[in-house]
Amino acid sequence: MSLPFSHGAAVLAVLLVVELGLMALAGSKRYSFLFKVLPAVFWIYFLPMVLSTAGVVDRTAVIYSQLSEQILPAALFLLLLAVDLRAIVRLGPWAIGMFLIGSGGIALGTLTAFAIFRPWVGGQFWSGFAALSGSWSGGSANMVAVKEAFGTPQEIFAPMVIVDTIVSYTWMAVLLSLARFQRRFDAWNRCDRTVVDHLRKAQSAPEDTTAQLPIRFLGRIPRWIQYLFILACLLAAAFAVTQISYAIAAWIPASKTFSKLAWVIILSSSAGLLFSLARIRALDGISQKWGYVLLYLVLAAIGAQADLSRIGSAYRLILAGFLMVSIQAGCLFVATRILRVPLGLAVTASQANIGGVASAPVVAESFFPGMASVGLLMAILGNIIGTYVGILTGTILQFINR
Repeated sequence: MSLPFSHGAAVLAVLLVVELGLMALAGSKRYSFLFKVLPAVFWIYFLPMVLSTAGVVDRTAVIYSQLSEQILPAALFLLLLAVDLRAIVRLGPWAIGMFLIGSGGIALGTLTAFAIFRPWVGGQFWSGFAALSGSWSGGSANMVAVKEAFGTPQEIFAPMVIVDTIVSYTWMAVLLSLARFQRRFDAWNRCDRTVVDHLRKAQSAPEDTTAQLPIRFLGRIPRWIQYLFILACLLAAAFAVTQISYAIAAWIPASKTFSKLAWVIILSSSAGLLFSLARIRALDGISQKWGYVLLYLVLAAIGAQADLSRIGSAYRLILAGFLMVSIQAGCLFVATRILRVPLGLAVTASQANIGGVASAPVVAESFFPGMASVGLLMAILGNIIGTYVGILTGTILQFINR
């Protein structure tokens, strides 16, 4: 007897219903409370896993690999196309430096945690740790990109998603609790408060780029037609970049370290950053929105390939995750002592790495009222470098695991 949803088109329809339905609920004021504990991105991954485990959708459908190979590079291109590199540069050397130290701390924590926990979790988890380092130096897009770059098996990736959710939200609560000690710590550490003054002068709230339509050359064409036209152009460009990346990757000699898809991910991401320098603001809101739509579709497809019954106990991996963030905290503490930067900047850097764009502004606001944009821009920097950090860390882990 065939599964109820085994054909590619039927599986795709189910994934879209789950993804778009959850995004709609999360975006509504009436039902947003449902996602206060666990974010929508977790459920977009988890519910397809439940459906496949229950036999509702086929876990072996060919469409899953097609989504990863074609949709993921296009999603990364669209997401990075909306990046404002100039605004990130205006953060200044202290903020950028602390963020990069946080990213380095995650990489060091990943290598250390894997070395310590390898006897208990198994050497096969090296690619899962690599994916987690991509998430905690960038975000969910980076985690998915690193996962696909190294071909992380579903039974390895699934528990890492649980670790990502539990540890990152617990860590956010810890960081927020430090706000009450900010003045005492900065006084004890003799911190240079002019760093905060520089950030306050340099930063302003990000522009609402979604309101930049209409584009002049489209004249008086109805707004919704303009939107569809721009969306069609963006998608065409994204998939063209994907195909060009595959063509270039075909010329790169085969390697045990880097798969063809890994090179495609790197090339597509780099192309998105390159084109972002043009700063065509009318495209930003559409580019980012649809980049996430494509990314979450890939994430739903990854979830549908996993088997809930094979996740097993993840408590050792959760302990490893806390060790990773603790090592990052240690690196940031040492940097704070040496550079005399305020505690809030170190905490925001940590959350920008581990929590991403959804939570870093919240942490930044709790330490520096009116400066949520600092956390947002630091998190966007994570979106830029997270894939590269994760792939580099994964390459080292792969070497260690030989």
